[in-house]
Amino acid sequence: MPDRAANPWEDSLIADVRANGGRPSGGPLAGHPLLLMWSTGAKSGLERRSILTYSRDGADYVVAGTKSGAPDDPFWVANVEAHPTVRVEAANETFEADAAVLRDGAERDRLWAQHVAELPHFGKYEDQVRGHRTIPVIRLRRIEA
Repeated sequence: MPDRAANPWEDSLIADVRANGGRPSGGPLAGHPLLLMWSTGAKSGLERRSILTYSRDGADYVVAGTKSGAPDDPFWVANVEAHPTVRVEAANETFEADAAVLRDGAERDRLWAQHVAELPHFGKYEDQVRGHRTIPVIRLRRIEA
């Protein structure tokens, strides 16, 4: 979800996420682990905000570029490919991270399977995009100061 203009639904969701340690208490995303990620626009160079569901792989955060099963990648994937340093807010903590986009290979497949095991509703997206694209998996690794 891009940070282009004021959006009351997103503002309410973000307030709920912040008030509940990273998991909204109500609405269609109730209980889902959500993070905020700010990336730099690949073309515009402007800061863009995305609200993403995540899983964990050790200390790293893992997000998937599903775009709810659409045949193309979400805009933020191109952003992090062009500018891999991002700002992340997760569980009421904000930090810089390096975003590694994994489009194929054993590591991508392992992280995808782990992501779907933790968040089963993501499994349907792979069926929806089959023949159009492989869903990219993005590892967000904290940059230590």
